Amino acid sequence: MVRRPDRLYRGYAVDLDGTVYLGDTLLPGADRAVAALRQSGARVVFLSNNPLYTREEYAAKLTRLGIPTTPEDVLNSSLALVRYLSRSSPGARLFVIGEQAVREELVAAGFSLTERPEDVDCVVACFDRTFDYAKLRTGFLALRRGARFVATNRDPYCPTPDGGLPDAGAVVAALEAASGRCLEQVAGKPSRVMAEVLLERLGTAPQDTLVVGDRLETDVALGRAMGSRTAVVLTGVTTEASLSGCEDPPDFVLGTLEDLLPERAGESLLGKRYSP
Repeated sequence: MVRRPDRLYRGYAVDLDGTVYLGDTLLPGADRAVAALRQSGARVVFLSNNPLYTREEYAAKLTRLGIPTTPEDVLNSSLALVRYLSRSSPGARLFVIGEQAVREELVAAGFSLTERPEDVDCVVACFDRTFDYAKLRTGFLALRRGARFVATNRDPYCPTPDGGLPDAGAVVAALEAASGRCLEQVAGKPSRVMAEVLLERLGTAPQDTLVVGDRLETDVALGRAMGSRTAVVLTGVTTEASLSGCEDPPDFVLGTLEDLLPERAGESLLGKRYSP
């Protein structure tokens, strides 16, 4: 089932949850693979649809796990959300179903937050471990009054070592069911908003970029939307069984991130340490 790339790329966009780590545990070979790609001269950027943490916190976690990373190497869905709202709804008053990190990022970008349905211009749905009936009702009332409806992502769940956590997709589904409204825009993967931010940060052409992750509907879909090659790793959501029925499979299938390295390049690069 494993199909490794046959060459190195100038840019790599690598998912985090289920690809580089699960929970607080580094997945096998992830640190060696990233070090080898960097040693080859490639630019590596990490992507996450999870807005629970800031880019600084993601960078600190990766560094702690053995992958030296700066905040500029991390793109999350809240960054894409700020980009989208700043262009489409500048100055909008937001009702955010989300946790502290994404709320702080929106406030820092100049948006005001409100919990009064009659004042809401846009309802923002995110991964929120504090989601409750009160938040559902406020979002429902705001949407019924005509507020816009956007989300950081639509992942149904986030992979964890103990089976996963309901993600923003569950929040979106509850709001859609209650209000009768459909989600208007996803800011994170696989949206063109995230693709635009990613290519700007990588500084590489789409055809010389490889998008890597554990989800067909977000990571692989993002790469296809960009016109880039794609790779799915079997350490998270996607399994060999789910790939067997896939009508439009990714370009490459990896057992672990170390399979990103073409065989000959892998032999020469693995084992060399990366120095930031």
